[in-house]
Amino acid sequence: MGTAGKVIKCKAAVLWGINQAFSIEDIEVAPPKAKEVRVKILATGICRTDDHVIKGAIVSKFPVIVGHEAVGVVESVGEGVTTVKPGDKVIPLFLPQCRECSACCNPEGNLCIRSDLTGRGVLADGTTRFTCKGKPVQHFMNTSTFTEYTVLDESSVAKIDGAAAPEKACLIGCGFSTGYGAAVKTAKVTPGSTCVVFGLGGVGLSVIMGCKAAGASRIIGIDINKDKFQKALAVGATECISPKDSTKPISEVLSDMTGNTVQYTFEVIGRLETMVDALSSCHMNYGTSVVVGAPPSAKMLTYDPMLLFTGRTWKGCIFGGWKSRDDVPKLVTELLEEKFDLDQLITHTLPFKNINEGFELLCSGQRP
Repeated sequence: MGTAGKVIKCKAAVLWGINQAFSIEDIEVAPPKAKEVRVKILATGICRTDDHVIKGAIVSKFPVIVGHEAVGVVESVGEGVTTVKPGDKVIPLFLPQCRECSACCNPEGNLCIRSDLTGRGVLADGTTRFTCKGKPVQHFMNTSTFTEYTVLDESSVAKIDGAAAPEKACLIGCGFSTGYGAAVKTAKVTPGSTCVVFGLGGVGLSVIMGCKAAGASRIIGIDINKDKFQKALAVGATECISPKDSTKPISEVLSDMTGNTVQYTFEVIGRLETMVDALSSCHMNYGTSVVVGAPPSAKMLTYDPMLLFTGRTWKGCIFGGWKSRDDVPKLVTELLEEKFDLDQLITHTLPFKNINEGFELLCSGQRP
């Protein structure tokens, strides 16, 4: 492309501080350095994790370009890049895969040492590729997709089938893969089991899809917003309940409903109280509870250790346990083979300039 090696001027949604709206700004995007890739973003999803940065629940430096769930096309590559070339359709990866660190080399590991979950805000060489009004702008989770062009380390890019529709496949960059993998990879849900999903947003719906794919016979969705029940039932939940409909603790309600047979629970909200509720709600001896929702920064959790002593398993889960560069292209292929339907997870499609409206819809919990 004619822009290779040159600074690109484009539009980006810049966040200048906590609790501020996105500002659509003209920015400059520097060319990729060695082992880096510059990508033109085609479609990006909105995730609760991005909203956590706005609210200050996740630590970040400012100004910053957030967004981490997208599909794009490679515009140019830096020296030494071998896995993608200009014109390739790709998904940016907030969870890189360097294929060299201990997590990447362990068959059970996926939390690559190059991940930026602590708000470092720069690429591997310690610098940023974005400037706005003469100021450097921070990266977010190695991705920064709320911009027309972004620069990523090669380890944070997965080449995908060019036939994939960007507005659907972008969900494989975070939300769908995180939820679906929590069920099929992290929990390893077994056929005929009973599962409970706390939180019926896009990731919660993806957990339900994973439980169904794994053969669970009963999948109970839980949310205080009953408007979400219809969609949960449509993707595979067998029933839905609101904790507000009973004065009893939710763990007792679920035990009564199921005859104390809940094998798997998933917390897909990121609230400390529901993490403990989800743990309490799986069977005291053979139950497994998975923490899927990103917890708020700098918060400590208090729980009764007897909950674990009796035999329960409490598991964390990042990006559904998938090895990003290896598994994302396979998930896109399965999407094209119609192994799952991502249409159910998309409520609104908006032009980029309306990004603030998108976050208002996210926070309202509205379905169309």
